[in-house]
Amino acid sequence: MSHTIALVTGAGKGIGFEVARQLGQQGITVLVSARTKAAAEEAADQLKEEGIEAVGVELEVTDRAHIAALARWIDEQYGKLDVLVNNAGILAEATEAEDAFETTFAVNTFAPYHITEALLPLLLKSEAGRIVNQSSALGSIAFQVSNELAQRIATPAYAASKAALNMLTVYWANKYKDTPLKINTVHPGLVKTRMGGDKAELTPEEGAKTAVRYATLPADGPTGGFFYLEERLPW
Repeated sequence: MSHTIALVTGAGKGIGFEVARQLGQQGITVLVSARTKAAAEEAADQLKEEGIEAVGVELEVTDRAHIAALARWIDEQYGKLDVLVNNAGILAEATEAEDAFETTFAVNTFAPYHITEALLPLLLKSEAGRIVNQSSALGSIAFQVSNELAQRIATPAYAASKAALNMLTVYWANKYKDTPLKINTVHPGLVKTRMGGDKAELTPEEGAKTAVRYATLPADGPTGGFFYLEERLPW
């Protein structure tokens, strides 16, 4: 029960894979989730080659049955969960899909809500539970009001979905403020992934650092905040 167990959603590639790697490098057992079992196991195998204790788990984040099954499996295997990183996200507007708004919220907001609610009983069994929601500075209303870059590159569904995720972070942090559980939301920076594009300034390894930092907070660390590295961001 004392060994640290972390679940990272959307960990088959990109930032999520790097979050899993960096957590694993700290001796944490990482549950590497991806939409298919094959993708999850492939990513976990790569980490195992580096000496990391990794387990590939299938999780289609919009599938409530998948979420429930994974929660039961974690309970049966480990009896608790110490870290949850809600990393999976999409920018559906980049494909100009007609249902981009609905699809974006399904992955970026509804999925982390249902995953977190399903896993909270296990996180509360941890002596130092941590939840990190991978958000974006584009979800900051303050930035949308005052920051020219945010105004130029933001898209409505993506920005709104991340703003809603930020609100959920505050809701959970307030609800569990009298427990050891800490819940924060983070901005990874503009990262060179399929979503961030080639013109982004950070590598996935650099973009993972903030999530890892707040997934491994000490007991006196913050809760209910919005961060990029050590900087507190405005809502």
